[in-house]
Amino acid sequence: MAATDGQINGTELRVYLAGTLVAYSTSATLNVNHSTRSTSSKDSGGWEENMEGMRNWDVSCDALYAWLTPAGGAIGNETLSDIFTAYIATRASFELTFGVTTSDTADTKYVGTAWLTSASLSSPMEDTSTFSVSFQGNGVLVQTVAS
Repeated sequence: MAATDGQINGTELRVYLAGTLVAYSTSATLNVNHSTRSTSSKDSGGWEENMEGMRNWDVSCDALYAWLTPAGGAIGNETLSDIFTAYIATRASFELTFGVTTSDTADTKYVGTAWLTSASLSSPMEDTSTFSVSFQGNGVLVQTVAS
């Protein structure tokens, strides 16, 4: 991934489900959260006190909705139909990768097991149909930086 001025082109960051790219993705978001747990007591002087708590992560992705490639052939990546059949209908978890999967120095990816938690389809009048999917991480999210 070329990042000569330190900036990363968002097009380079992609979402893969069980190793297969989400088809026609237009945007993706990775959220990593760290909750705190209250340790406030009567001795806190009216101030809230906290310690570390649970961590979690989730990913959302928006994509163009399509059944075929522009040339009329089968789409080789994950479409909404594929995602529904593989992960909602079967209640299966899978390996989710967010980021860059090349091995160029400093390319970063995040990998973990996830569940598909929602899928929605939008069909505006005289405009491109899109879909959105959300994934909830299950367990640790591993960051890998290529060297």
